[in-house]
This record gives sequence, C-alpha cells and structure tokens, in this order.
Amino acid sequence: MNTNITDIFFDLDHTLWDFDKNSEMAFDRIFKSKYAEIKTEDFIKEYLPINQECWRLYQNDLITHEELRYNRLKLSFNALNYVISDENILQIANDYIEFLTDNNYLFDGAIEVLEYLKPKYRLHIITNGFANVQDKKIANAALGGYFTTITNSELAGVKKPNSIIFDYAVNLAQSSKENSIMIGDDFEADINGALNAGLDAIFFNIRNIDTPKDFKQINHLLELKKYL
Repeated sequence: MNTNITDIFFDLDHTLWDFDKNSEMAFDRIFKSKYAEIKTEDFIKEYLPINQECWRLYQNDLITHEELRYNRLKLSFNALNYVISDENILQIANDYIEFLTDNNYLFDGAIEVLEYLKPKYRLHIITNGFANVQDKKIANAALGGYFTTITNSELAGVKKPNSIIFDYAVNLAQSSKENSIMIGDDFEADINGALNAGLDAIFFNIRNIDTPKDFKQINHLLELKKYL
C-alpha cells in the first residue's frame, strides 16, 4: 500500500462506466426502431473489437474523431455483410451518441469503492472521451459529486497515453506525480501512459488479459481496497 497517495485518477469508460452494456442498449434501441432485421447481439459481436481498435487508432492520432464515429459503424456493418448508405450510418452515429447516455450502468462495486475512497483521497477523472458525451455520462450516472476535477482530451489538447494529458490533470488537481495514481482498463493508454508520465498505476484487468506480473492489477473494483 502506497501511503504517499493523495490523489486518485480514474478512467471513465470501461473502468467505472460500463461502456459495453450501455452501448449495446443504445444500439438495441436504434435497431428495434429502424433496422429490425439486424440482431443487436450479432452486431455487437463484430462492433466491440472494431470499436476498440478504432479507439486505439484515435488515441494515437491515426484517425480523426469523425473517422472514428464513421469507421466503427461502417466496418461493423461490412463484417455482417449488411449494405447500408453513408447517410444512414451518419444518422445512426448521431442517434447512438444521443441515446448512449440514457443508460448509465456502472461496473459492480463502482459506487461502493468511490464511497470508500472519497473520505481518504481526492478523486479525479482522466478520459479520452468526447467532452459533451462524458459530461452527460457523469451527470446522468450521478458520479459528479465524487470527483474534484475532470480532465478530457479536448481540454488537454492530447489523448492518453500522451504524457501531456497526465501533466495537465495533475496540475489541474494541484497535486504532484509522486502523490498520484491512475486506475484504468486500457493497458497502453492508462497504465503505460501514467507510468511513463511519472504516476503510479493500477490496471483494472476486467478482460483478464495477460500482463507482466509485476504490475499492480485488479479484476474487480472492490479489490482497490488492497492497494488504497
């Protein structure tokens, strides 16, 4: 247990906010309304890895925000051999963003662990998500009261794993890297990004991927009590 920690930085999507579950519900609403021939579970099976890869490209500045929103849908429909116009893809992209925050399922233990940590530490968020969408997620899931600062990539001008976003967040929190720790599910963006920027880090290994054993990691949010 690191007794020097005063500030904890959380990722939002896939760490506190159950992106996959909320995303599936948004798509289910769209398909049942306008594309009844598409089975949501079939689409999601293709979409999840494609979306993950598109986000990896986006956070490394290899595609734009607009390309991310379009490509993840176009490639998913292609994988299903479903013919759809660009106009309809763009409409789905807009509807998806509108509906996404109507569902705000959190990971098991999220509120309990925030309640446990808040009296002991200052809590913050660092997210690569789009500011207006992330703000709605935080508000609709009643998370705002737990966090002192919220840093998104639009504010910082760069995305995780770029060390500048971690510098920005630590400065905004009026903390120091030596007293800060990052918790997130993306090994490249959250863990390597934080460690390379000089922060400690705990990997939320929700997908049970193989990682070097010397990294701090948890499989359930309540396991943070072991470290903090």
